Amino acid sequence: MKGLLVEEAMRRQVIRVPHDISLDKCVNQLIKFKVDALLVGDQTGCPVGVISKTDIVGAFYAGMPIAETLSRDIMNGPPLTCFPDDELGVALDIMRKNGLHQLFVQGAEPCAVVGTLSYADVVALLYRYCRACPRGAAARSGPAGLADSTQLLTVRDAMRPSVVSCRQDDSLAEVIEALTTHRRGAVLIEDGKGLPLGVISKTDVILAYRHGSSLDDQARSILRSPALVCDENSLLTDAIRQMFLKDVQRLFAYAGDPSHIVGVLSLSDAARIRSGSCRACMASRIIVLP
Repeated sequence: MKGLLVEEAMRRQVIRVPHDISLDKCVNQLIKFKVDALLVGDQTGCPVGVISKTDIVGAFYAGMPIAETLSRDIMNGPPLTCFPDDELGVALDIMRKNGLHQLFVQGAEPCAVVGTLSYADVVALLYRYCRACPRGAAARSGPAGLADSTQLLTVRDAMRPSVVSCRQDDSLAEVIEALTTHRRGAVLIEDGKGLPLGVISKTDVILAYRHGSSLDDQARSILRSPALVCDENSLLTDAIRQMFLKDVQRLFAYAGDPSHIVGVLSLSDAARIRSGSCRACMASRIIVLP
């Protein structure tokens, strides 16, 4: 990652909302553009805050009416930003230390925001470089001797070896508490025997909020089934390719049997590895703190 800059990975699209827009319209923007956060502007258009999926989940838990509550009522501010010429590793440190999944990229003028940077953007850039590397995972299909398969990173190398789960008859309030307490983007939903049934993400929760669901509704009412899984011994590149193709941010990892879930791999976990698909990039990796 050394030498890579924010401008090489950032997206040039910024989704902005006024400070007096209702939360239901904020949800529409989050879902339409598939972003984790919205930039909130004042009367002049200058950024004054941010609304994330976590903020909207919190509003649901607090019982705030979605049509009457305004963006300024729940926004956090000021926005945390980086610059296009910042090193990508520095931007990742800001995201990790502040528990963010998205940074806004500051332009030359005080009110100018010229892009966003997410974990998905970082991962996509890393693997684009990896495919061009003669020692990377792409080389495994090339001439013999170019790649050592023992050096290829697996899902187990990057995943979190713990899974936050809820039961299908738990309330949505309990699901939100699990998401918040463990600072996760999704929880695994299990049946009465502890077998995986599906998943509920923050996106599922805010959609339930918009559709008028109650905090007392059971998890089974909004879960998505089945949960997407991968073998913990799968190559990291294959798992990431699966996430991009299926437009998801995480996979649950199993050992041996798909019903035996042992961890979860998210795009943020892959980004924290800070290397491509093999240990040829080991010198650029960092220690991931729990």
